[in-house]
Amino acid sequence: MDNHNFENEGQFNRQMNSRHLQMLSIGGVIGTGLFLSSGYTIAQAGPFGAIFSYLFGGVMVYLVMFSLGELSVAMPVTGSFHTYATKFISPGTGFMVAWIYWLCWVVALASQFIGAAQLMQRWFPGVPIWIFATIFALIVFGLNTLSVGWFATAENYFSSIKFYAIIVFIVLGLLAIFGILPFEGSHAAPLFSNITANGLLPKGLVGLVSVMLAVNYAFSGVEMIGIAAGETDNPKEAVPQAIKSTIGLLVAFFVLTMVVLASLLPMKDAGVTEAPFVTVLDKIGIPFAADIMNFVILTAILSASNSGLYASSRMLWSLANEGMISKNLVKINKHGVPMRAMLLSMVGVVIALVASIYAADTIFLALVSIAGFAVVIAWLAIPLAQISFRKEFLKNHTVDELDYKAPFSPILPWFTIVLLLISIVGIAWDPSQRAGLYFGVPFMILCYVYHYLRFKKW
Repeated sequence: MDNHNFENEGQFNRQMNSRHLQMLSIGGVIGTGLFLSSGYTIAQAGPFGAIFSYLFGGVMVYLVMFSLGELSVAMPVTGSFHTYATKFISPGTGFMVAWIYWLCWVVALASQFIGAAQLMQRWFPGVPIWIFATIFALIVFGLNTLSVGWFATAENYFSSIKFYAIIVFIVLGLLAIFGILPFEGSHAAPLFSNITANGLLPKGLVGLVSVMLAVNYAFSGVEMIGIAAGETDNPKEAVPQAIKSTIGLLVAFFVLTMVVLASLLPMKDAGVTEAPFVTVLDKIGIPFAADIMNFVILTAILSASNSGLYASSRMLWSLANEGMISKNLVKINKHGVPMRAMLLSMVGVVIALVASIYAADTIFLALVSIAGFAVVIAWLAIPLAQISFRKEFLKNHTVDELDYKAPFSPILPWFTIVLLLISIVGIAWDPSQRAGLYFGVPFMILCYVYHYLRFKKW
């Protein structure tokens, strides 16, 4: 390993603390995946299958984060896992991971701006969607141009709104499940009978495996803790703390939310266009529930977009910093923001936005499926890099010298890799997700070939 000093990488201002990291990560995760796709999961896998798939997804994320924790505490760099992939797998892999992850966020941002604009149709049905999508894109861009301290504070408030809203939703849902609040006017408590009303897996194993990609996509964003490690005031303490608290919270949130939705939403009502949260609150009979929830989902999507633009611009900056793309993008302004990298990311978002409006069934579908596939590929690079890092590290050091250790290494990281590979194979089973493989694999190969032709090394 070279003696590169990772303490003062670039001119980033280290202004984030453990709570900022936690909220940035929660902000990135709790967006359309939980609020809008959860209905699709119930419709596909059945209520029990949906709860199980979120539990399984949660375990997988937990395992990935153990490996990322060890790497990002040992080397807190902005851009994190693509740097680790370059160093400990191969430069070509690092290049591919960074681009596929960047693309993932660019597409996610475009679909989130469209999602937010569609929610506004509830209040302003006459205004074209593209107008609101543009307004939201400008707001998120504006927030990201602030200094990191301000940006983290704004994200903190955004994340807090949805954080408390979900707690309130879970509490109200549980009260309705146990019959303390009336549900659809009936006096009997619905309890948990709905979860197994259609059998455990109404669509069999295929239904369960096919939702795994959507669930992985719903959890994407947790890896931001690693990306932001380079802008954290005390990564040795803040990163492990954020990993522990964030993942535990997220898994509890997602699973409890799914238990409430699965108990109160019959399978036939799930997966329709309306947000499942709104449907449930309407059935509990809470006045203005739909409007309040609509507002919460809006802030949730904006906060996820805020985190997403942050992640994508840092990835590009990191590629430039390692000389893999034009060095011009390395410039950081006086607020500690990589403005050029951010503008380039916004150009990508605008292209994806235009595609989503004019070519929704072709170009945009391809982009969305690459995005779902990309998350798993980016995660896969993390335990692979950690196994190789640990081998390298042990040549000159002992395990006790690591400030944060992934437990049961290397057995657990290998187990993580197997689980991730299973979820990639699962994509092939679901016709609606298969495009991820058709577009994702060629995109990966293209990155490798380009890298080889340009740098003459794998």
